[in-house]
Amino acid sequence: MDLEIRDKVVAITGASSGMGKSTAILLAKYGAKIVLGARRAEQLEEVVNIIDAEGGQAVYAVSDVTKMSDLENLVELARETFGRLDVIVNNAGVSALSRFDELDASGWEEMIDVNFKGLMYGMAAAIPVFKKQQSGQIINILSTAGIRIVPTMGVYAASKNAARTLTEAFRQESDGTIRITGISPGFVNTNLPSTIKDPEVRKSIMATAEKIAISPDDIARSVAFVIGQPADVEIGDLVIRPSVQN
Repeated sequence: MDLEIRDKVVAITGASSGMGKSTAILLAKYGAKIVLGARRAEQLEEVVNIIDAEGGQAVYAVSDVTKMSDLENLVELARETFGRLDVIVNNAGVSALSRFDELDASGWEEMIDVNFKGLMYGMAAAIPVFKKQQSGQIINILSTAGIRIVPTMGVYAASKNAARTLTEAFRQESDGTIRITGISPGFVNTNLPSTIKDPEVRKSIMATAEKIAISPDDIARSVAFVIGQPADVEIGDLVIRPSVQN
């Protein structure tokens, strides 16, 4: 597959592990210049070292997507280091899953702050640069949880569907110089389920993921496919899930 990725500058949030890490490593192999953002410096350094060892180029900034200034700094790092920013991948996410009637307000706030507001802040940080360049690409990582609503995922799905709505709204507003894509992964083999506080929900989700989850590399390939399209091609939505997931 002939993808137009080489020399593109790509910023990725949530890049220290899971889908973000896999995406960074794969895009670097295609010749992209990677700007990594996440909260854990040690793990970000590890990703940079992997990319460097394979002949790629990468830098990082410790970033909390709930802080608009951190995302502005991430975008500025791309410009200072590589002269431009071509793509932002808003990948950071959390899943504080529980039944709604358990009233886990702190979990709700975390998902809204990271999954929706953090994604919105990433878009807002990149758009002024893209407007000045008259080109740019936004990739928002959503979830199949927002497509098929199931118990314990109500607020998580709501946060992802708010992001889905924003993604489509911006697509409608854009004149095409800034392209935008929403990618909805299903069960993916990451450490996200292990962060679920409710022990019963965590056990159930981890058991399902262990049986059917696909690799973060599968999501990375879908991101590469989107980025690699010609400038006059926009992919609006992609759903990537295990073939056995209903």
